[in-house]
Amino acid sequence: MFIVLLAALVVSAAATPHDRRRPSFSPADTVSLFKRISSGCSTSGAASCSSSSVSNTCCTEFPGGLLLQPQFWDTNPSTGPSNSWTIHGLWPDNCDGSFSENCDPSRDYTNIAGLLTAQGASDTLDFMQTYWVDINGQDETFWEHEWSTHGTCMSTLVPSCLPSGSPTGAEAVAFFQTVVSLFQTLPTYTWLSNQGITPSSTKTYSLSTLTSAIKAEWGFTPALDCSSGALDSISYYFHLKGSVIDGTFVPINAPSAGSCPSSGIKYPPKSGSPTSTAPGSLPTKAIIKASTTGGLLSAGTWSTQTLATYTLSGSSSSFTLKSSKGNCGVSSGKFSCGSGVSASTFSAVTSGSNLLLAFSGSTAFSSDGTPSGQTQETVFTGSSHSVDYTLAITAS
Repeated sequence: MFIVLLAALVVSAAATPHDRRRPSFSPADTVSLFKRISSGCSTSGAASCSSSSVSNTCCTEFPGGLLLQPQFWDTNPSTGPSNSWTIHGLWPDNCDGSFSENCDPSRDYTNIAGLLTAQGASDTLDFMQTYWVDINGQDETFWEHEWSTHGTCMSTLVPSCLPSGSPTGAEAVAFFQTVVSLFQTLPTYTWLSNQGITPSSTKTYSLSTLTSAIKAEWGFTPALDCSSGALDSISYYFHLKGSVIDGTFVPINAPSAGSCPSSGIKYPPKSGSPTSTAPGSLPTKAIIKASTTGGLLSAGTWSTQTLATYTLSGSSSSFTLKSSKGNCGVSSGKFSCGSGVSASTFSAVTSGSNLLLAFSGSTAFSSDGTPSGQTQETVFTGSSHSVDYTLAITAS
């Protein structure tokens, strides 16, 4: 594993048709859209880049422990919805700002769409086809490039780190799942809009105004990149506790500014159409429907009866739920709502046309049976009970 990782050439990033030049110093918790492999790694230990040596590189990213999640704002030509930034990838830079690329050509998988479909990740693929798109229209080549160039350099995704019996390419599937999930916790368009910054053909902004707007929403400062004075890329930085498969991304301030000037920055509009629900948007009132049948009543039970209206307070990355019974929370794996319930924090994930409820990084819920008639079922987090489902948040 070390031979593969450390023998990779440390280089300066060169622009390609699918991977633009990085910032000068280039190096939110993951959410599952469906069942996925588990790393078996703890997320309670030290984060990556906290030590100059690592004994278990399956559970700590090393040497590429400074993770960068870049997004595009493409306007010429426009890509993706007009009210959303789009995914670039996830890059594992070394803690000193150097980086390796193309670390294992034997795992340069092709037909990423087929790989995702074959391993049950069609929800991730559906999302990628809208939000992870290439400026030249070569989406498949773009995905293949991001995996082979960056994903193969992640130590926690080396095949020997995967659960026994994992199918070929499972680590790449996990990579794309995590990239999509992380992107969904970073709704750049929504965050800027919340701070009064929307695309315009006439307005310009200072760098401090833009970075302060994101910091007000996210809590940390990203790096912004510009082309010909126009904003076209944002980079969010993280350390990681645990594995890329299911670890916790710990946000940090960008170690260096991007290429944008200090003032006169344009944020031009895209052509095309907006999505009906932009990633990261969250209704304040909603019903919660199960993916199989029925949905949630006011006590938090699963039923086929008339569904309750819930109040959601916060943003898609962190919000609380309340019904007419009281606060909603999870205790010992059981979801419930009531006057004596301590409120838990939830998140939401866009999956196709649905906004899925997530708890502690997973959209999986389960019960001991399926409700019918007057029969209600207790809702548990995770998939440890006999009937698995997801819960979709639908504005009411």
